[in-house]
Amino acid sequence: MNLSKLFSIKEIDISYSYGTAKADRKKITSSLDAKDIFHSLIEKSIEYKESFLLLVLNNSNEILGIKKISEGGITSTIVDIRLIFQTVLKAHGVGFIICHNHPSGKLEPSNADKHLTEKIKEGAQTLDLKLLDHLIITKESAFSFADEGIL
Repeated sequence: MNLSKLFSIKEIDISYSYGTAKADRKKITSSLDAKDIFHSLIEKSIEYKESFLLLVLNNSNEILGIKKISEGGITSTIVDIRLIFQTVLKAHGVGFIICHNHPSGKLEPSNADKHLTEKIKEGAQTLDLKLLDHLIITKESAFSFADEGIL
């Protein structure tokens, strides 16, 4: 084995940048606060393509950042939960809220939605993070897993 090749392996660089002053951070106090933020980000595409979004929070439920995890077609989007946890950890988040839209306008969570939520919840517990809610939004309304007591 050529040792010179082994030592040319680059160290992984992980960076974090946050520019919002504490006084300017918005605090999430209810599922409606989160719904309004998510809705504003996908308002133009909410009825024709499914998107999956992440809101990262500190211990005071102040927003550290938001990220679109995936964007799909009319009936689904693929969600790699590793990207969720990568983002939360990189942003030094403590809690997070996930959201996706149903272009069909139906608010009822599918079995796939419930399974994904449970998988993310289990992963969060392992990493000592808090999944605070999973919202399903449509143009006119929202469904909150937390408000419905199924989170």
